[in-house]
Amino acid sequence: MGRWSRELAGPLVRFAGVRDGDAVLDVGAGTGSMAAAVASTPATRFVGLDPAAAYVAFARARYGNERTWFTVGDGQRLPFHDGAFDRTLSLLAINFVLDPQKAAAEMTRVTRRRGIVAAAVWDYGDGMEMLRLFWDAVVALRPNDAPKDERHMRLCRHGELATLWRSHDLQDVTEDALTVTTAFASFDDYWTPFLDKQGPAGHYVAALPASDRDALQRALRHRLIGDGPDHAFTLTARAWAARGVIA
Repeated sequence: MGRWSRELAGPLVRFAGVRDGDAVLDVGAGTGSMAAAVASTPATRFVGLDPAAAYVAFARARYGNERTWFTVGDGQRLPFHDGAFDRTLSLLAINFVLDPQKAAAEMTRVTRRRGIVAAAVWDYGDGMEMLRLFWDAVVALRPNDAPKDERHMRLCRHGELATLWRSHDLQDVTEDALTVTTAFASFDDYWTPFLDKQGPAGHYVAALPASDRDALQRALRHRLIGDGPDHAFTLTARAWAARGVIA
C-alpha cells in the first residue's frame, strides 16, 4: 500500500494548505510518505507520529533531519502542547485508530488557533479499485466472508470525515475527493503485496487455506488481465479528505 500513500500524500498536503515555515504534525505517519511530500516546502518543521516502532525507525532512517523527526506514539494521546502545530494531518490512518473521536479531539487540541486539521481515508466502497477488485473477488468465492470487506470500514464514505470534524467544532469544514492513478508492471506487481500481509486484505490472504488463496489469485488475475499473457495496467484510487479550521 506504500505506493498509494506516497501518491496521495502530495494532494493532501495541498488540500491542507501547508505553507512555508509551518509546523506540521502527521498522525499515523507510517513509513514517512507525508514527510517526503513536505520536504520541498522551505523551513517546514515536521513531526511524524506512529504506534509502530518499525515504521518510525524506517522513517527516521530515510527522512530524519534537523527539520523532520519521528516518534512512537498513540494518536489518541498526542504528547504535544496545546496549539503546537499550524497543520495537523492524518493520511489513511484515522480510521484505524481505536477511537477516532479521541484522535480528532487530540488533533484539534494540538493545532493553533486558525490552524488547519485535515485527514484522508480511502473510499473502500467504490473508489479504491485495487481493494474493490480484491473484495469483490473474495465475496464471489466466499460469500460468508462479505462482512470482512473493507467497504464496511468506518469513515470511508462520503460525508463521514466532515461529520467527525464538525463534531469537534472545527470551522469552515470542507470535504473533497482526492484521486490518484498508479501503474502496475504486471499482475504479480499487484498480487505480491497481499502476500506480505499488507493491511486487512493482506492479513485476510495470509489466513486463507492454500487452495482458497490460489483460487482467489486466479480469479483476480482473470478480472484484471483476462486469460491472455501478463501485462501492465493502471488502477485509480479515491480517498475522501476533510479539513477544518480551529476557531
